[in-house]
Amino acid sequence: MNKEQLSLKQIIDNRLKKLNDIMDYGLNPYPNQYNKKFSIEYILKNQNKLIDKEVGAAGRIISQRKMGKVTFLTIQDGSSKLQLFVKKDLLDDGLYDNLVRKLDIGDIIGTTGDLFFTKTKELSIKSKVVTILAKAIRPLPNLKEKDGKVFFSFDDKEQRYRKRYLDLIANPEIVSIFKKRSKVIQSLRNYLDDNSFIEVETPILQPLYGGANAKPFKTYHNTLKQDLFLRIADELYLKRLIIGGFDKVYEIAKNFRNEGMDKNHNPEFTMLEFYCTYSDINDVMDFTEKMLKDVVSKTIDSLRINFNDSSIDFKNKFHVESFFTILTKYSSFSFDKMSSEEMFELLKKNNVKVNKQMSKGKLLDKAFSHFVEPKLIQPTFIINYPISLSPLAKKSTNDANLVDRFELFIGGMEVANAFTELNDPLDQRQRFEEQANLRKIGDDEAQTLDEDFLEAMECGMPPTAGVGIGIDRIIMLITEQTSIKDVILFPALKNND
Repeated sequence: MNKEQLSLKQIIDNRLKKLNDIMDYGLNPYPNQYNKKFSIEYILKNQNKLIDKEVGAAGRIISQRKMGKVTFLTIQDGSSKLQLFVKKDLLDDGLYDNLVRKLDIGDIIGTTGDLFFTKTKELSIKSKVVTILAKAIRPLPNLKEKDGKVFFSFDDKEQRYRKRYLDLIANPEIVSIFKKRSKVIQSLRNYLDDNSFIEVETPILQPLYGGANAKPFKTYHNTLKQDLFLRIADELYLKRLIIGGFDKVYEIAKNFRNEGMDKNHNPEFTMLEFYCTYSDINDVMDFTEKMLKDVVSKTIDSLRINFNDSSIDFKNKFHVESFFTILTKYSSFSFDKMSSEEMFELLKKNNVKVNKQMSKGKLLDKAFSHFVEPKLIQPTFIINYPISLSPLAKKSTNDANLVDRFELFIGGMEVANAFTELNDPLDQRQRFEEQANLRKIGDDEAQTLDEDFLEAMECGMPPTAGVGIGIDRIIMLITEQTSIKDVILFPALKNND
């Protein structure tokens, strides 16, 4: 046993002894319920009318100073903190020695007492009652002090992800990120609801996966005796609902893709997909812009955010650029005139990871990601995508080699993808068959042929536009976080061996 392990064991043993002492005194260290009366946030906001009045609060002890017959405790409730002034002669006989002196940083307590200002003008509760609510057996991260402020030292990124509960305790600003996350999702939902969209739920476990070019996670259902897949997208099911007669639908869904992980990708992520009948990409482009501006302003009360050393302005009209035009602009190469072989050689020379089994569409996607995407900082819609990149989008009426599609880029990353949806079942079948051929030659991210979906389309699907928005990435922008792991409470991590 090393020194650190020994020290931890000693701390735990000491806390267990205190726990037993508290129980021997006749107190329940883990009660079922406690009426805390007020949140600390409420007390802080209403201190002027509550001063010199009795208040109640509860929270986790994050600092303590024991000075003989007086103890100063700081408790934290959510992200708010408040000091407690605990004096022996203000408590019931024996409570100070048998409980207060047994308290440790990390313990959760409740208190009742008068709100007052100390001689140093610090708002505090003069405790008349102290109640143990949970004895912490394991210590919190180490306390440090800087510039007169006490804080927990817990800055190991990987450990913060693995032990998010400690991260939330030690770093209150992390709590703020996830409160904003909740607000973003609620704002999106409210905006869609206010515009007559209906929220629906579609299967997470699917007999066939589709709606995106991605590898699935596979499982087996014992009762059905068949393989099932975690959905990579909810597109094909939402379109079935459009065919069934819904005019406007949306789903805020967990999707799963068995692919690489980086600062913008997690295998489990949250998507918003919405579909609107009798619309095209121009309609939903305008709608998406208005919705995102609304969400940003309601979450941070501003239309300007700082992200990755850039100032991003949501106030102005979003830029619109054509796929090949901007690709040529930033790469200086005419990709629209190249064969697959020429693209492969060019990308290889530019140190882009490619292989000869990649389709033309996949190579174009790699080229765009390399040359263009990092430069799209201000909100920019990219339109006029080649058909090889979009097997489910409707062909452009102006050019049969292009489709009615846009992708929205902000802060150097894609945050939304939209189509004028393909509603010709014969054309859709042909596209699926082309994807099946790509799978045969080694593209394991090509889409599968879904006969049930084709049968549904043959019943008639009205003109429709659909949009998919990466909620995690929107939250990254709004909270100014450059890694998706920082906006997901429990990101995927490799097991510690």
